[in-house]
Amino acid sequence: MTTQNKANQIAALNEQIASLKEEINKANADIKVHLEKRDKLNVQFRKYREEIQALKNERDLINDVVKALKQQRDAAREKRKKMIAEIRAITDEIRALKAKKPRKSRQQLEKEIHDIEWKIQTMPLDLQEEKRLVNEVKQLEPQLRIYQKIEQQNIRITELQKEIEALEAKANTSHQELITAAQRSQELHAMIITKINEATAIKREADQLHSAYVQAKERTEPLRQALKEFIEQKRQLQNAIKKESEIQKETAEKVLKETLEAQARSKLQQGEKLSWEEFQLLADDESEDQQTED
Repeated sequence: MTTQNKANQIAALNEQIASLKEEINKANADIKVHLEKRDKLNVQFRKYREEIQALKNERDLINDVVKALKQQRDAAREKRKKMIAEIRAITDEIRALKAKKPRKSRQQLEKEIHDIEWKIQTMPLDLQEEKRLVNEVKQLEPQLRIYQKIEQQNIRITELQKEIEALEAKANTSHQELITAAQRSQELHAMIITKINEATAIKREADQLHSAYVQAKERTEPLRQALKEFIEQKRQLQNAIKKESEIQKETAEKVLKETLEAQARSKLQQGEKLSWEEFQLLADDESEDQQTED
């Protein structure tokens, strides 16, 4: 293959190399776009994941509050239930006491007992009379205690009713707080679902872009391999041209040297004066011939 043919091949290879580089650069630009979009989406996905976790943490805290409020409400209801049962039991007891209530009123009994005790304390009485009066008080006191027990039980009922009212107020407050907390928990759950759906869509798109990036990179591999082969072919051709050029140069220099030597010998034979360069040329040639003979 002539040097010109090699040069023509190098020119053709340069065109192919330039075309491949342009194609690879275009593919790299597409890859860069895919990577940038993928990385942005991955950043968004991580942000969504953090937001979802924050919402879950808030929802879990609210759910703990809801659980505590339910426990408070249930405890209040149970306590109220027991108090109502106690009121019913006391009411039955009062009803039973009223059935045993004496004909005399409480005021009458208290007055009679007071008068008798005053009489015992202030009047001179014989032993028999005092004993009679003491027995009379003993008979009246059980009747009075019925009224006192009824009064005590009524007081207890009033206390229980007040406690029940307080419990109901507290239960209502807890119930309202529970409703508010439950609504907030539902809102957060809905937000979490929405965020998860959005994050899933972002992740899906990011994965698609990553797949496109991998495919684009795989498509450039044959181009890179072809470019590498063309560059190697070009290098080999350039080396061949360089070697041929060096051989041609050496040949030309040898021919020139031989021509000059022949001219110098001709002048020497004809008795003409040699230049220093011609003399040196003949001296070098004789030295080379001597080394060859040795």
